[in-house]
Amino acid sequence: MQNRVVDYLVRAVSALGVRHIFGVDGANIEDLYDAIFEASGDLTGVVAKHEFSAATMADGYARSTGGIGVVAATSGGGAMNLVAGLAESFASRVPVLALVGQPPTALEGNGAFQDTSGRAGTIDAVRLFGAISTYCARVETGADLPDQVARAVGAARRGGPAVLLLPKDVQQEDIGDVPPLRLPAENYRQDKAGLAEVRAALTAARRTGKIVIIAGDQVARDNAREALARLATVLDAAVGVTPDAKDTYDNTDPGFRGVAGTMGHPELIVAVRSAALCLLVGTQLPVTARSALDGLDGTLASIGVAPPYPPAIHATSTDLSRTLSDLADELDTGATASERDHAAPPPTPLRVPESSGPGLRYRDLVETIDAALPDGTDVFADAGNTGASVVHHLRVPRGGRFTVALGMGGMGYAFGAGIGSAFARHRTASGVRRTVVIAGDGAFFMHGMEVHTAIEHALPITFIVLNNNAHGMCVTREQLYYRDRYSFNRFQPAHIGKGVGSMFPGLSTFSVGDADELADALRRCWETEGPSFLSIDCDADEIPPFLPFLTTIEQSGVS
Repeated sequence: MQNRVVDYLVRAVSALGVRHIFGVDGANIEDLYDAIFEASGDLTGVVAKHEFSAATMADGYARSTGGIGVVAATSGGGAMNLVAGLAESFASRVPVLALVGQPPTALEGNGAFQDTSGRAGTIDAVRLFGAISTYCARVETGADLPDQVARAVGAARRGGPAVLLLPKDVQQEDIGDVPPLRLPAENYRQDKAGLAEVRAALTAARRTGKIVIIAGDQVARDNAREALARLATVLDAAVGVTPDAKDTYDNTDPGFRGVAGTMGHPELIVAVRSAALCLLVGTQLPVTARSALDGLDGTLASIGVAPPYPPAIHATSTDLSRTLSDLADELDTGATASERDHAAPPPTPLRVPESSGPGLRYRDLVETIDAALPDGTDVFADAGNTGASVVHHLRVPRGGRFTVALGMGGMGYAFGAGIGSAFARHRTASGVRRTVVIAGDGAFFMHGMEVHTAIEHALPITFIVLNNNAHGMCVTREQLYYRDRYSFNRFQPAHIGKGVGSMFPGLSTFSVGDADELADALRRCWETEGPSFLSIDCDADEIPPFLPFLTTIEQSGVS
């Protein structure tokens, strides 16, 4: 039997524990799908509606599993459509392997259709993808493949996408009898000097006051949730989370102080400003996470793969699970910590101006969703006013995952990412886990047709679309920063729920305009075995719990 390059790729991906490859088929990647069929194993090829969503499926798959996600695309427009999705993975350090088909090598630079070889004035895919990846290489011969796959996977595991460009003739090449994929052991970097400084700062702070931990998304990537919880207990620390790390700490724990940054909570701001030391764990504290926390120089320490943007005592860690566990062991004095075994009320929401427009208010609808979510539910929030409201108001169900894409913040990300995650996590030992995607109507119009992918695979996923017939955050910006003189971002009314229901007659769809209808519709969504769709009417003029907007309103004196 032949052992084609694509056959080797299928075996290598399977050896990584990956069970799904997400992509869109095409002439220069079709051999990969042939190899998936021929393998007849545990690997499933999932065809998305758009390569951006295929990339976000791989991204969501990787975030929820802590492993690697794989995306495949053909040449030309298919390859170009990957860019925005891979850019999110690059900015958020999510390990993704992209397998990108290319025209046959003999035609490169000779007028090939969809040529991106960089020859004869064509686009250079190596340079293009090299800017948004941790590794990018063109596979020139089958003999090169094993080494390049190992390099690509190793680079992705260090955080970010890796791209292999695969000419069609190379994909079909018989590489004979080659050994299976072998990867070097993952390198754990222990910064002994940095950790000694952080340990000394923590020890000194325990003697003089309270410690506050702010956890970031590396805690999730390193599967360090339990280690973080133990360290917080040992230090008797209050804990906050960055917006993209809400699932890294129990949101009902008495020590939880809410979210940091532009969508954050006042309790955390108060706690940090009164603390003897703030310990950043797995976050560089970008602008979205540090709003209202600037000016803390001298009271910050940090542990993570990269130093934070504000000045801080920093220790590098490529495995927070190990580092935090070791640190907890070293700092555990055996003293009894404060009582932390009772559920705490949610953090205080930011006060927003009253809204008198149609539909439900953000806080009411998110709190209704929150109350209805079963334990273990995974939640994916999209961009804009919808995302800000979900980050601020929703408490992550215990045992569930929460994802919001803040690397590039692309609208429509949550549809693909939620689907990718659902493929990985919907089967549990006790039954079926539901995934919930919450997005605005603008995001739906961009990439919401991935609902079709969920239907094709009967995934237990509920899509909740907040419909205000506008790009809501852009409307708010027009009002606050451009004197509300015009709007390019309000649209004619669209009945999204009814439209989706007509398009997919077998899909359970609901459209609601008040809180009582919402609670009933959510219950019926949870009772649906496969996918369901819920459209909620809301107001384009409502101001979300987003600190830059609220600060502008306060400074202007408008209530």
